[in-house]
Amino acid sequence: MHRTLLYFALIFIVVINGSWAQDLNAFQIYTEKGKKVKFSKMVKSTAEKEVVLFGELHNVSVAHWLQLELTKSFYSIYKKKLVLGAEMFEADNQYIIDEYLMGLISQKNFHEEVRLWPNYSTDYQPLMEFANINGIPFIATNVPRRYANMVYRNGLESLKQLSVEAKRFIVPLDEFTFDPEVECYKALIMDESHGGQKLAMAQALKDATMSHFILKNRAEKNLFLHYNGAYHSDNFQGILVYLLEKMEREDVATISTVLQKDINELEDDNKGKADFIICIPENMTTTY
Repeated sequence: MHRTLLYFALIFIVVINGSWAQDLNAFQIYTEKGKKVKFSKMVKSTAEKEVVLFGELHNVSVAHWLQLELTKSFYSIYKKKLVLGAEMFEADNQYIIDEYLMGLISQKNFHEEVRLWPNYSTDYQPLMEFANINGIPFIATNVPRRYANMVYRNGLESLKQLSVEAKRFIVPLDEFTFDPEVECYKALIMDESHGGQKLAMAQALKDATMSHFILKNRAEKNLFLHYNGAYHSDNFQGILVYLLEKMEREDVATISTVLQKDINELEDDNKGKADFIICIPENMTTTY
């Protein structure tokens, strides 16, 4: 009897002290201005757009799970009119992806011949296999890394030396402009220790190329869902800068992923990063 009373007394003390006052939540979604919203609200709002940029933190497992859940939600609405695309696949591997999704080559050959990221099996394979099972196009949007490296070493002018065949896998050079005043590039330019202007140019080439292949593969009444690192679309910059050369802002939605110690209120530094901001505990399990 005394032991039971002691047990309940301890529970009462813990609750009063606040240790059990809050549930453990894996994420909280906010609007651009910091208003809490449910996942269903984000789905409904973004499903009305033509392009959705899902900015992830590459090793955060919850973000990858939400990518898959958002993909499933969009598929329930759009079916075969949904198109997927990702930074994690380079444009010169598109034909291999197509062959795999058409059932022409084995999964083994696909894995061996596409330049897969180390965390593909845990983080991106579920998305690719969802596309495979449901007959959804999956577009490799990123510039081949060797060409980004060319720019990093020798500047944008070096791209003119590429063959006509090679240029198929990058944004058309006559359509590509680099604006050093865009804040995300300006920050890189100011950091000379990491490459300065050439690094910013390489980053812009990636953004412009991803935008190019998004625009090339979207169609009327379709929705293009693109997975990319948050840096490529945060603060409505990066990829969005190039999309808006040919699209209206109201037709594009952005999602960002941020980490905070306390996810019950969005920190001021994270407000304004995207139309919807997924806030995840900073001690959340990661995939690498």
